[in-house]
Amino acid sequence: MKTTCPWQLNVKDFRIMSGLRKRPHLKRPLWIIILVTFVIIVLITAYVSPLSSSTACYFFSSGDCTLYQSPSFPARELSDEETISQVVIKEILNTPPIQSADSKIAFLFLTPGTLPFELLWDKFFRGHEGRFSVYVHASREKPGHTSQYFIGRDIHSENVDWGKISMVDAERRLLAHALLDPDNLQFVLLSDSCVPLHNFDYVYNYLMHTNVSFIDCFVDLGPHGTGRYSERMMPEVEKAAFRKGSQERLPLFLNQASLKTEN
Repeated sequence: MKTTCPWQLNVKDFRIMSGLRKRPHLKRPLWIIILVTFVIIVLITAYVSPLSSSTACYFFSSGDCTLYQSPSFPARELSDEETISQVVIKEILNTPPIQSADSKIAFLFLTPGTLPFELLWDKFFRGHEGRFSVYVHASREKPGHTSQYFIGRDIHSENVDWGKISMVDAERRLLAHALLDPDNLQFVLLSDSCVPLHNFDYVYNYLMHTNVSFIDCFVDLGPHGTGRYSERMMPEVEKAAFRKGSQERLPLFLNQASLKTEN
């Protein structure tokens, strides 16, 4: 019978086994180190050196980059008349109006005939002579005036249809006559059904201490509001920005009044 002897590990055996289990040497990814180093050098150089190209401006923001911004071109080439109009509009809007002690409010009445509330307006104007002026555009019949503030204040008038371009022409006609008086600083478009809700001093001080115009507009989801929107208004007027507004009762500042007559 064959017998076997148990094998015992000794120090020599441990040395041999440790030599067999020695891990191979790992190679470092040299190309990754080179690539990262190159990118860092490029970024530091572009940031420190002056931005002299549009490529550098693409990555970094600087005041010098304004020189390399792409010029904005109009959607189409403007005609000579349109270019001149843009210059005139810019000059009108940038010209500060001069308010003096003689500054007046021009009340522009757009009416088909006789004003039904003329006596109420007479009471509103009384005692404030020199601080207002009145202009009346009667589109259908010559009005009969009873108030001294309305007598002789009719201008050349033509027929006006509600919602048509003739109403805009009448408003421009009123504004043109009012702009002939250099003391008129504020311009208020009114219809024959308008009445004053405050006294003259309140209205005068409120308008004279503002440099903006007021436009009456609101959201109307009905057929006479949003229902009148047309896709042909795109892209200048989006449906979300469409509002219903009044063609009258618009207090206009001098610059905007001048601009409205120019357009």
